[in-house]
Amino acid sequence: MLARLHTRIPRLIAAVLVLCLLLSTAQASTGDRLPEFRECVKICERENCYSQKPTPIPLHRRLLLWTCPQECDHTCQHIVTAKRVSRGERVTQFHGKWPFVRVLGMQEPFSVLFSVGNFLAHQNGLAKLRAQIPASYHLRPYYELFAYFGMAAWVFSTIFHIRDFAATEQMDYLAAGADVLYGMYYTPMLVFRVERPSARRQSLVRLWTIFCCTLYACHVLYLKMWSWDYTYNMTANVVVGLTQNTILTYWSWKQYREIRQLWTILPGLSVAWLMMAMSLELLDFPPLWGAIDAHSLWHLGTIFPAVVWYRFLVKDAQEDIASRSKLKF
Repeated sequence: MLARLHTRIPRLIAAVLVLCLLLSTAQASTGDRLPEFRECVKICERENCYSQKPTPIPLHRRLLLWTCPQECDHTCQHIVTAKRVSRGERVTQFHGKWPFVRVLGMQEPFSVLFSVGNFLAHQNGLAKLRAQIPASYHLRPYYELFAYFGMAAWVFSTIFHIRDFAATEQMDYLAAGADVLYGMYYTPMLVFRVERPSARRQSLVRLWTIFCCTLYACHVLYLKMWSWDYTYNMTANVVVGLTQNTILTYWSWKQYREIRQLWTILPGLSVAWLMMAMSLELLDFPPLWGAIDAHSLWHLGTIFPAVVWYRFLVKDAQEDIASRSKLKF
């Protein structure tokens, strides 16, 4: 059963995410409604896009699907922002985002960089799992799936921050939701040391799998068919994440009390670090130097706990295997 789950869940999630490319949403901000911004875009498009000799777009931007009207939109964001700052007015958002400085056509360069950093943390973690945990260990498939979900989430995050389209945004959100929910899914397997199960345990694992898959399907259907609600999406992820983190923190504390080894506090350390990093999302501020904002710093803050977590999984598995070996003699 687990082998089939190992191959089918990523395919199912990928299929759901691809379907989201067919739908779109719209978002507006204060900057979009500024008369000077709208006038700037109108003049720019008339002179650069719809004239007899349109202004050429550099190749690297065309490869990232920048069009002339979008170039005008981006340019006018910075023109209007510079004027507002010179008048002592606050920086405002456009289309739900701060006016970032592009690098090689990428809209949010530091979020891209830190998303890649997170991807590499999961990729390296997967390599450690395979190198240091025997394939026969019953929990390794769950850990490998955790790495796959993490890598997928950060791939979509990277794509979204390179170019913000409705489809890339939705795929980023849905992949992140899948990653968070899978974290909740495999936590009981870790905490309760679910073996290759008896008939009863096999039924419990199957029911838990069906429940989590159904929960995610309902989450996607609500967002796509009923309302793309940002507040709901954030709340759902926070509730699931906090539930998992609470379980892991208690389990970490309990493990430390029982065996008094420092490596057992790593889950609690990871959770505490993540909670601290998550608080950055509440401190939304205009990007420093037009490049670094709270969201990019949140992405930076999630790299360290990912590295620590894989080290813990390896150490915990090795200790579990060693203790089981002793019991046989």
